[in-house]
Amino acid sequence: MEKKVMTRRDFIKAASVVPLAGALIPALNGQPAQAAAEKVKVVLIRDKDALDASGTPNADVIQRMLDEAVTTLLGEKDPVKAWKTIIRPEDTVGIKTNTWNYIPTTTQVEQAIKRRVLDAGVPEGRISIDDRGVLTNPIFKEATAFVNARPARAHHWSGMGSLIKNYIMFTPNPSAWHGDTCADLAKIWDLPHVKGRTRLNVLVMLTPLFHAIGPHNYSKEYVWEYKGLIVSRDPVSADATGLRVLEARRKEFFGEDKPMQPTPHHIFLADTRYHLGVSGEDRIELVKLGWTDGVLI
Repeated sequence: MEKKVMTRRDFIKAASVVPLAGALIPALNGQPAQAAAEKVKVVLIRDKDALDASGTPNADVIQRMLDEAVTTLLGEKDPVKAWKTIIRPEDTVGIKTNTWNYIPTTTQVEQAIKRRVLDAGVPEGRISIDDRGVLTNPIFKEATAFVNARPARAHHWSGMGSLIKNYIMFTPNPSAWHGDTCADLAKIWDLPHVKGRTRLNVLVMLTPLFHAIGPHNYSKEYVWEYKGLIVSRDPVSADATGLRVLEARRKEFFGEDKPMQPTPHHIFLADTRYHLGVSGEDRIELVKLGWTDGVLI
C-alpha cells in the first residue's frame, strides 16, 4: 500500500481543527497554561551587521540581538532583569547547543547566552554548554534549567533540523527516533530528565540551510545570510516560524512552491498530537525587530 505523504497544507488544516473554545494549551516547558485563544509570542530579530565580511558572527552584535529579543519577549527593559525572570541563582543550567560542523549554533550565540545566565546569578561551575555529551555531562545530569539553542536547517531525516529535534541527544539511541520522518520527537520533551526544564529557546537563523539532499548534506548554494535569531518560550512556535522562513526562501530560490522533503511534520505533530506548543500561524504573535530587508515573512 502506498504511503500517503502529508503536505504542509494538510498540517495546517489538521492544526486548525483542534478545538479552541474552552480548551487549554498545556503548560509550555513548565510554565502556566494559557487559554487556547491566547497567542504565543515569538520574537524574530535581524541585524545586517550580525556577520562580518568573512561570514563570522559579530559577538557584540549577537549579544545585542539576544538581549533585545529576550527583553521584548519577556516584557522587561533590562536584559539582566529579563533573564532573572526565567533563571534563578540556585539553578544548575545546561545550554543545549548543536555542533554540526557546517552550521553550528556558534560560539558567539553560546557565549551570549552564558553571559546572561551568569548575570542572573548562576555560578560558572553550575553552567555547561554541550551537545552530544549531555547524557553523561554532570551539569546536565543535575540541571534544573535548560536553554535550547540550535541553527535551523534542512534535514534528511526530519525535514528540518529544529529546536524540537535538538533534544534527540537526551536519548541513548538517537537513530531510534527517525521513524516516520522523526514524527514523535516531541515525546522526548516529556522524558523525566527533560520535562519542564526548558526556560528559553533560540533558533539560530544567521546562515540557514534551506535545501539538502541526503544524510549530512551541505551545499553553500543553499545557504544564505539571513542574519537572524528567533526566540520564544515555546519551541514549537519558534520552529514553525523558522520553517516559514525556510519555505519562503525555497520559493524565492526555486521560483515555485517546493515543499521540503521529507516533510517536517514533527513540528506540527508536536502541537496536534503531543501538545508541546503551538504551530498554527494564527496562534502565534510574531514580533519582528531590526533589519527588514529580505525578512521573507
